[in-house]
Amino acid sequence: MTPLEIDTPRPILDEFGKPVNFGWARSSLFKYDKGLLSPPYWRVTESERYIIFSNTHLLVFEILDGGCLGYISISVVSLKDKKRSTQPFIIPFPLGVFNLPPNSETGSARIQRKKFSIAFSAMEGGSRIIKVDIPRFGHHRSLRGVVVLTPPPEAQSIVTCSPWRGEKNAFWYSRRSPWYVAEGVMQFSSTEMVFVKDKAWGIFDWNRGVRPRADTRIWASACGLSEARQLSFNVGYSTADSGAGTENAFFLDGKMHKLDQVTFHVPSSDWLEPWHFTSNDERLEMSFKPHQERSDRSTMFLHSLRRRQVYGYFSGKVVLDDGSKLEFHDITGFAERRRTRF
Repeated sequence: MTPLEIDTPRPILDEFGKPVNFGWARSSLFKYDKGLLSPPYWRVTESERYIIFSNTHLLVFEILDGGCLGYISISVVSLKDKKRSTQPFIIPFPLGVFNLPPNSETGSARIQRKKFSIAFSAMEGGSRIIKVDIPRFGHHRSLRGVVVLTPPPEAQSIVTCSPWRGEKNAFWYSRRSPWYVAEGVMQFSSTEMVFVKDKAWGIFDWNRGVRPRADTRIWASACGLSEARQLSFNVGYSTADSGAGTENAFFLDGKMHKLDQVTFHVPSSDWLEPWHFTSNDERLEMSFKPHQERSDRSTMFLHSLRRRQVYGYFSGKVVLDDGSKLEFHDITGFAERRRTRF
């Protein structure tokens, strides 16, 4: 399959629910219509994840509707003392009850339960607002607050739609936007986490599709300042066929510089040892120094999700689309491996 940049709107599915358009784009040009899907709904997967971080803390908010498994997870990570707390909420057979929007540019996701309230809202101009009220968040602490995520002017995203190898009607439609400026306050028990412009960042991970029976996905992303300019990136791969377009890209002030294949050189024995990243087009040389790790696992009937994450700092150099070289040092971010089986 040849890489194909999509520059005009087009549907993912034909009238019979078969995925027919694949490639990559700089904005959400693929049109996703859940009503056209022909496979059983328990194979439809929809998820949204926000990673918000400063020099002191990292927050992860995730909603997953996996058909037979609903998964809401919030994590608070202290980057200084290496403490972390994760609160998962498992909801059996959600089957669309979260009512996640079909478009990553508009709509809201709101989860209201007796024990917590979470809202992710898309605003005009591309900004997003996260509101959280969880009276009991692990060991009877609380998590409450509001954070606003603002995109750079005329920001671009890495958007991909890929088929799954050996799965006729399966596809994966994703948008990754690693360049948000974060502003707001989250109160975690007695700790006040303040996110200030140009010192705090947000990453948006949006996915829709029909899953295969098993998948392994590895992903890394980061955001920060390099010589007073915002630098961010998204690199990763999975068992999906990325021949029509990878999800690998760097962003300078929100403008995308597309990369081809990126290889993760992961330490085999200890994930807290340094990692290395290279690209087949010789445009990327990058190192990663992790400083802490966390794992989580969810199982429900025949569905299992395992994730291993490490947080740390990225340094290296990248060749931009105009041929110029950009060096960066100690940009905060993370890497993870996620395995799902159904």
